Formats: sequence, structure tokens, C-alpha cells
Amino acid sequence: MTADPSARRTKDASQALTVRPLAAAEWETWYRGLEIAFGGEEEPPEERALWQELTEIDRSLAICDGSEIVGGGSAFSFRMSVPGGAVLPAAGVTMVGVLPTHRRRGALTALMRHQLDGIRARGEALAVLTASEPAIYGRFGYGLGTWRMAVTVPSTRVTVPALPGPPLRLRLADPVASGPECERLYAALVPRRPGMLERRPGWEKLPLLDAPGARDGASPLQCVLAEEQDTGRLVGYARYAVKADWVRNNAAGTVRVRDLEALSPQVCAALWSYLLELDLTEQVHAGNRPVDDPLLHLVSDPRRVEPRLQDSLFVRLVDVAAALAGRGYPGPVELVLELTDGFCPWNAGRWRLRSDGPGKGASCDRTDRPAELALDVRALGSAYLGGVTLAALGAAGQVREVREGALAEASRAFASEPAPWLPHGF
Repeated sequence: MTADPSARRTKDASQALTVRPLAAAEWETWYRGLEIAFGGEEEPPEERALWQELTEIDRSLAICDGSEIVGGGSAFSFRMSVPGGAVLPAAGVTMVGVLPTHRRRGALTALMRHQLDGIRARGEALAVLTASEPAIYGRFGYGLGTWRMAVTVPSTRVTVPALPGPPLRLRLADPVASGPECERLYAALVPRRPGMLERRPGWEKLPLLDAPGARDGASPLQCVLAEEQDTGRLVGYARYAVKADWVRNNAAGTVRVRDLEALSPQVCAALWSYLLELDLTEQVHAGNRPVDDPLLHLVSDPRRVEPRLQDSLFVRLVDVAAALAGRGYPGPVELVLELTDGFCPWNAGRWRLRSDGPGKGASCDRTDRPAELALDVRALGSAYLGGVTLAALGAAGQVREVREGALAEASRAFASEPAPWLPHGF
């Protein structure tokens, strides 16, 4: 910690760089610098306006060379679901970038130091991010916590059968007009799957963002609602666009799925079947689905789906005791963890984790008892949401078993069903 929390300095041989709070009037300059750090392409004005609206200025930082802004970062005040169904405060680290003229001068390290100190001061036990370059953030204690799955389904070769259940009605609706009703359904699903984010006011606009300049030749965003025929209750929805294409006078369009949420297996099957049967298309592509998506088991030929895994959410425990006590565990557990944390040393040491199982709560306290499992905070972040097993991390040499059998016990304790998933970026 520094004596002055509003500024922290890191020096190279030539000149000091300063990390300080961003002023609201500086947002345009600061954000343009971020675009340059990511290659220089300007976002469509609709996207830029939404990100300006969502930016939390009081959580935004500027990296300065004298009076010039040369980089920065920010955080969103999220609430994220964790195993067991609780929804905990989490800092969504975002908009991190440094101009190419000021790389390798310690600016990112200074920013991360300033930011994690601030997250701790706010009482947030977790920090999360999506990484443009995953190799960057491991040294700051972030571990890969969730995967996302991309699928491309050839609709001419694959079918999804109807499942029994109450009669359904599918109807097209304006995406914006139906947005509030869809948001209520989404909110009901958040506690059911770890890694999902409650959408604070303003965030409901993100899944509806449909800038013409970002469509890449596809149609405007469309929305299909699944309702119970007898009651009219909304039980699922899908948002998508269609990119038309023709090959030798044969229709070869692609359905691009943005969102698909369903309250039951029957509704899930009905929505996927609808998307696969759209006229003038030959494939359906979804770029962000859970790794345990029911689609893999609904399709008539799973080999045709071609699932591809990609890294998604990186997790950093800022307050180990609060984070481990805040999530649930599928069965009784009592373990002593020896934790190393070079960037946030307040987490280092031995911790006794104890829970009597689902619904019984958990505790995590410092202890002098002998360690049973030894690991770094990065590995613990990977395992936290249950999407990466401690057993797998142990096989990779990232967890050391001190007491025989402790690794298997811990791996079972940190598991999660369903798999964690981040439904949208930030």
C-alpha cells in the first residue's frame, strides 16, 4: 500500500509513469488509447456509446507519462454466481491497455498493483477478467476458471428431436421490446450456473447491441420467444442473425446464435430445432456456449457438431477467506491449504477450509495445522468455480499433495455441476 492511494509510480531509466484516477472529461482520450493498444480500429459509434455509459469512472485508472495518458484500466462492480447458488461481489477487470510506445516499462504491473489494492479496500473477494493474451495475467494471480464452447452445426445433416412437455408456442418478437421479459428469465437462471453475471441497470443493453457496422453482412438481430401455449409464460428465447450466402445457386446461409436460454430441456430442444430448420441456411454457428450444453446430447449426430474449446473467464481470489467461505461444496470437506501468493501477500499462508456440505455454509480461517495441500493462488483461482479440477492441476504439477488422499478430496469438494460459464464478455 502507498501513502497516497490516488497515485503510484513506477520508474524505468528515463521517466516515471504515474497511475491515477481517471477524470470523466478524459474518457474519450483514454478510450481512444485503448483502441490503439488493441490495434487501432475504431469501434462503431453505437458500441462506443454503450461502453462509455457502462464505464464506472470512479473505478477507472489512467497511466500517465507526465500529463499524457498512455494507458489505463477499469473495473465493473459485478455480482457473479458461484458454486452452491450464492451470488458474490466481483470486480470485472476491463479496458486494460498500454500504448505501444510505453510497453515494458512496468506500467501494467503498477496498474495491477493499484487496482488489486483498491479491490481489496472495497471488500470484493474476487476479481475476474477475460484476456486478450492469457499469458499476461498469470503473474498477477489470475487463473483460467471457465471455458466456452463454439459449435458449428450443419443443419442439412443434423436434427434435434422434440421432447415431451407442455405445448409450446414459438413466436418472433422485436429484440428490444421483448428485452425486459427476457432479462427476467435470464435473472432466474443466474444462480443455477456458476460464472454467470447479474446484469445491473444498463447491462441489459449489451446483448441487444446491434450496430450495423458490426454485422459483417448479416441481418439485423432477431429474437424468437418460447412460451407455454396454455399460460403464455415465457420459458425460453434465442437471439440470432442470419448471414445469407449462395453457392452455385444453392442457399448456403449461416445462422449466428448470440443467446439461447431455456428453463427446461423441452424448451432447449425446441429452440435449437427452430434454429436448425430456418429456410435458406445450411449451418448454425454459436460462438459461446457452456461446455456441457445440452445441444451435444440432443443432436442426432454429435460428430457433426465440431465443438471447439476456448478460454473464457480468468479468476483471481483477492480475499481467500471470504471467497472460499462464500461458495458452496457438494459434500463435507475439511482441508488445510498452504497457499502462496506473490502479488497479494495477505493471502499467503495456511488456511483451514471446512464445510458440512450443501446448504450448511463454509468457513475458511488461518491455522497453524500442518498443510495437506500446497498450491499457488493462480491454481486456486482456476479451481474456484469448479470448471477446472484440482486433480487436473495436480497432474500438471500446479498442486502438491502433502497428505496422501488430500488431492482427490479437494478435487471432489471444488467440483461443480453444471459447468461454470460466462455468458457474455465485458
